Amino acid sequence: MDKRLGKVLGLGVFLMVMLLPALAFAAEGTTTTTAASWQQAAAQAIAAGLAMGLSALGAAYAQAKIGSAAAGTLAERPEVAIWVITLQALPEVIVLLGFVSAIMLAPK
Repeated sequence: MDKRLGKVLGLGVFLMVMLLPALAFAAEGTTTTTAASWQQAAAQAIAAGLAMGLSALGAAYAQAKIGSAAAGTLAERPEVAIWVITLQALPEVIVLLGFVSAIMLAPK
């Protein structure tokens, strides 16, 4: 059950991070009224928040799994510490990509 939850969560985060910017940019040049521009700004803000939040949740889940496995690995083989540190840092790239997406989506 835990593997299935991880796959569903990972797929959901991936799809949201990829689809939300596309939806926000697609609606960018279509509105002209004040109410519509307010709605567009709100949609962009929500998309930016979701892109950042979901990427952070996905990275946190990955780091939790890597961290628990790393503790066991380091107990048995301390010589692989550099690999463990590298694997622990990789999910941070997901957060950075979500942050860049959020900056690009933020209302101007």
